[in-house]
Amino acid sequence: MATKFVVFLGALAAARAGLLQQGQSAYSSVQHHALVAAPVVQTRVEPYDPHPRYSYAYAVNDQHTGDSKSQHEARNGDVVHGQYSLTDPDGSRRTVDYSAGPHTGFNAVVHRTAGAHPVPLATVAAVAPAPALHVTAGH
Repeated sequence: MATKFVVFLGALAAARAGLLQQGQSAYSSVQHHALVAAPVVQTRVEPYDPHPRYSYAYAVNDQHTGDSKSQHEARNGDVVHGQYSLTDPDGSRRTVDYSAGPHTGFNAVVHRTAGAHPVPLATVAAVAPAPALHVTAGH
């Protein structure tokens, strides 16, 4: 009795999901066909913005690690303007001003300024020396 009830519930679920063809009995469908539920696909249409606009900015200045960087950018339609900067390992500051547009393409101008405490290159080389190159002649 319980088996017939389970078969009936399965057939009912299949019928509600539209998996049974018209004129086919619920019992024969469950007995002879594997029921596979079709995946549900949801489509979401994003609204089109013919003139998109945004702006954002962030900055990091970690005295413990020495990580210092920033960026800001703005878009108005098809034109983007922005700037980012970071501190290089030698202590200098690199700043990049950039813009992009359909008529001008991408353009960037890089500026470097000496840092307050630049690290001498000799010190950098002493910390991480280059590996020695040994050449041996073979016959």
